[in-house]
Amino acid sequence: MNKKLPITREQAIELLKKYDQKESDWNHYIESEAIMRELAEKLGEDIEYWGMLGLLHDVDWALTRENWKEHCIKAEEILKEQGFDEEFIKEIQSHGYGYDEIPALKEKKRAKKIEHALAASETLTGIIYAYALMRGKKISDMDVSGLKKKFKNKAFASNCNREIVNEIEKIGLSLEEFFQISIDALKKIKDKIGLT
Repeated sequence: MNKKLPITREQAIELLKKYDQKESDWNHYIESEAIMRELAEKLGEDIEYWGMLGLLHDVDWALTRENWKEHCIKAEEILKEQGFDEEFIKEIQSHGYGYDEIPALKEKKRAKKIEHALAASETLTGIIYAYALMRGKKISDMDVSGLKKKFKNKAFASNCNREIVNEIEKIGLSLEEFFQISIDALKKIKDKIGLT
């Protein structure tokens, strides 16, 4: 069953444009959206809804990047104003659960499939993008085994928490399956994120 979203994708993009976004942030938003959409399709979930979560998960980042403790917290008022319900807002906030830097969410735990999917997806974007840059911005021939090697090397893209990516297994996918879905998703949008 498809959930009704209060705004369209175009309106969501306009909302993000209201804030001072860096190019790397834009890339991260649309990469997260692409992976979430691909995952939803694979799992028979609501593609638009999952995509919107990916696109807007860091809606307050431009306002909070210098003040982490407000990250995911400010998102609530921004999303409420746009008409999003509490469930959507909690799902957005769930990718900030467990971080020491966000005291209000530090003790919370992700429990829902969609929460694990969002946290794993948005974290993996950093590893894939860093690997693509290392390969001369090339993603078109990236494969799972190469990505897996980079994933296992904790020093590579070290700010991307591997444990969070591993949460994908809680929704019934193997890491390999998740890597393939994610690479496929980003190949589809490579022109938009400066890759080839």
